[in-house]
Amino acid sequence: MSALANDTLLRALAREPTEHAPIWLMRQAGRYLPEYAATRAGAGSFLALAKSPALATEVTLQPLERFPLDAAILFSDILTVPDAMGLGLHFAEGEGPRLARPLRDETAIAALSAPDPSDKLRYVLDAVREIRRALAGRVPLIGFAGSPYTLACYMVEGAGSEGFPALKRLLYARPELLHRILEVTARAVTDYLNAQIEAGAQAVMIFDTWGGNLTHCGYEEFSLGYARRVLAGLKKEADGRHVPSILFTKGGGQWLEAIAASGCDAVGLDWTVDARRARECIGARVALQGNLDPAALFAPPDAVRLQARRVLDAFGPAPGHVFNLGHGISQHTPVESVAALVDEVLTYSRTQRIRVG
Repeated sequence: MSALANDTLLRALAREPTEHAPIWLMRQAGRYLPEYAATRAGAGSFLALAKSPALATEVTLQPLERFPLDAAILFSDILTVPDAMGLGLHFAEGEGPRLARPLRDETAIAALSAPDPSDKLRYVLDAVREIRRALAGRVPLIGFAGSPYTLACYMVEGAGSEGFPALKRLLYARPELLHRILEVTARAVTDYLNAQIEAGAQAVMIFDTWGGNLTHCGYEEFSLGYARRVLAGLKKEADGRHVPSILFTKGGGQWLEAIAASGCDAVGLDWTVDARRARECIGARVALQGNLDPAALFAPPDAVRLQARRVLDAFGPAPGHVFNLGHGISQHTPVESVAALVDEVLTYSRTQRIRVG
């Protein structure tokens, strides 16, 4: 594999000094880009796009052709894992992902097993390998998976939901069954991320999108405890270099110290978290990623630049900050706002470091 021409992200995740705050965006390869829409239309469906290594490579690289981002992130979906477990992923037009066979009874839950990623998820691993070749050392490639709890939300509910009532009913009525789902899913996620690392991912991220819907005690029991298992089982080195891990819980601001102690290298922050508090609370132990409100990108470019500077000022120039949004980029985001954001982050964070240097 080629040496990295730009390793700013990996150095920031190791809390080493960098010339600027590295920037990448959650869902950076996606529906806000007209070229993505054209590729998606040609593929015929989202799943056809995601299951084609060549097309997944194409859309992964599209934002890097427009913007000087510091990382690529694998184009895929968190629900590829439940799909590989036999739950039948499909996408209903205008309704998002659905699972044809949600886990609603004890027999189905008992039969659940972790898939072999080299078999059921080979198309993802082939995409990782192809993307690494196409990047040719330009920037690092981030692999990812959903957290066991977030995947369980979809696996029980069958689709995205307001509050996930079927999942919550199972959690309170039959917690042992939810633990069974989470144990199997934690094994599946660990195997899947390790397979991505073996295929060429240079950093990995765990998306705990729904961990914030739990109670204080429930977060540790049903979400963080299983994310911790995944982190403990990850391969820590590839190509002679440490493979950093990022854990992001949307709505997890009240659990920053526990997340920082989970074994991850970086904590992702949503837009509700006070970055100054996060720096004081956990910034000496882990790197921090975030946390611009994605809705700020609906504003004109000058306003986007102002909000970017506010985020950078809150984090400060000390090592260990990766600039990102506090959640995924919206499909309605103007491309010119993304261009202004990336330019401002790179320019302003360089001046921050010059001032303190």
